[in-house]
This record gives sequence, structure tokens and C-alpha cells, in this order.
Amino acid sequence: MNKKQKAILVMASRCLDYPTVELLNMKPDFQEIIENVFEGDKEIKEAFLPLFRFTIREIQELYVETFDLKSKINLYLTAHELGDSNRRGAALVKLQKMINQAGFERNTDELVDYIPMLLEFLTVAPKHEELERLKRRLSVVLTYILENLNKNNPYAGIFKMLMKYVFTTPTAEEVKQLELGREEADLEELPYPIMYK
Repeated sequence: MNKKQKAILVMASRCLDYPTVELLNMKPDFQEIIENVFEGDKEIKEAFLPLFRFTIREIQELYVETFDLKSKINLYLTAHELGDSNRRGAALVKLQKMINQAGFERNTDELVDYIPMLLEFLTVAPKHEELERLKRRLSVVLTYILENLNKNNPYAGIFKMLMKYVFTTPTAEEVKQLELGREEADLEELPYPIMYK
């Protein structure tokens, strides 16, 4: 992985995490990276800097509206792959084991399949077969998110840059398999009433 790919992964990781004042304080760092690593590339600027035009409250509202209220574009890898299947728990354990075996520990309250954390993990993890498989899985999910994200959404440019510079484009079949493998939550009414006292 080259320096530009690592920079995109780290910047995307920061932008896709729940926004705090810290993110707004990182604007000079982002500008410096874009100037030094990408030589002021206009496309990279247009992908990452629009978020910094908002107030913290506006970014938080946009984030919640984009990722929390719409399950189609949430930021959890196995939620996209498996939905509400009971297989998701086993997939989370396997992912945690891979991260631990690479010599890392999570320092967040998020689930182990939280995409911003996984993007950052890719920048520091030693290269091995499991990591390549994780990159492939992420490429499918990131493509799915990009396809379902409003093109005018300020987050769309970030996903475009991830797919253009870091991840390989998955086949249509891989994206279709993602949709077929997802188990939806059972939200039907129960066949009997629940009585509360």
C-alpha cells in the first residue's frame, strides 16, 4: 500500500467516524496532507474538504441522517453482509480474532466491524491473506454504500476516493451476493399479544 492510499484511508477513517469538534480541528491537517501528499489535487480536495464547511451540529445531523437512520448505508461491515442473521456474531468474533492476531487491540466502544476502524486498521496491519480478504469484503460494501448514497451528499466524495484509489471495484455478481446474503429483521407482529402490567 502506497503513501497516498494510506493517507486516503486515514482521512476517510476520521471523516466517517461520528463527528466531534476534533474533526473540525483537523482541517489544517487535512489541508496539509492534501498539499504535501497529493500536491493539492482538486479531486481529493473536493472529496474531503466539504465537510469542514459545516458547523459541528450540522455535520452531526448529516451523519445521523446519512448513516444511522438508513440501514442501507450503515457503517458496519457484517451488518451489510449478514443483516440480522445469527451468523453475524460468529463473523464479529472471527474479525476480532484476525485483528488480535495482527497484534492490535481495539480502543473504541464500536463493534469490531465498524468500517472507519477497519479502514485505519488496513493502514497499519501486516500484509497477509486474511487482510486481502478483508479488503475485498470492504470493497463490496463500500461500493454498495456509494451506489445507495445520494450523489450530492458530502460523504459521497469520500467513498468515491476510496474506490478510485484504494479498493478494486467488485463485480456486479459480488454486489448482488451481498444483497442476497443479508437477512432482514423479523418485524412482523407476534402471533399472540404481549401484556404489560
